[in-house]
Amino acid sequence: MTPVKLPSDLVRGTFIRRLNRFAALIEVDGQEEMVHLPNSGRLRELLVPGYGMFLKPVPGDHRKCPYDLSIVDLGFTLCSADARLPNTLASEAIGERRVPEFSDYTTVRREVTYTDSRLDLFLEGHDPACFIETKSVTLVEDSRAFFPDAPTLRGVKHLNTLIHARSQGYRTAAMFVIQRGDAEDFTPYDDADPLFGQTLRRAADSGVEILAYRCNVTTEEITLADRIPVLL
Repeated sequence: MTPVKLPSDLVRGTFIRRLNRFAALIEVDGQEEMVHLPNSGRLRELLVPGYGMFLKPVPGDHRKCPYDLSIVDLGFTLCSADARLPNTLASEAIGERRVPEFSDYTTVRREVTYTDSRLDLFLEGHDPACFIETKSVTLVEDSRAFFPDAPTLRGVKHLNTLIHARSQGYRTAAMFVIQRGDAEDFTPYDDADPLFGQTLRRAADSGVEILAYRCNVTTEEITLADRIPVLL
């Protein structure tokens, strides 16, 4: 797979505390800096005081935060915390025909509206056309990846849209991108959001394909790696 390159000027920091959904306090060179969190999940497994963080400098007078959180150093592995990346990782890999499940498609469009939802990817050039919704996964416990880590009505809505599109003759898939390399399988996190788990199983029964891919993560690049089993 072709990697997504990370900036060469990542800055090392140490996590202090979360301020709100989209901001955290991180120590950088002895100074406390407010850092943007590009991920609205709870991230309790990542945002731990003392953990090492790699930050992307984002200049601009309009910004309150001079950095975006990019990578979390868990000690035994690195984890990408940017929830925006899975869409890019999936679209580029599929566009290069490096994802076997979708290698027959020739065109990849991003952020396509269907009914009242905006879905991440729409594949054309092969029949039937295919809608894909990607989800960012960071929570791994005992080699098992879980999603979501908090209730997600938006996620449930996307699954229902995929179910509807499948009933109208489209091919549809939910693709869970685990942004770390230590997951051996994936399952919905029913303890965090039982409705999402129920809807995911109903989606699978309706013909929606449920896929999970883990990533290789370094401080230089992130690569969509191999598919892992989904346990429903």
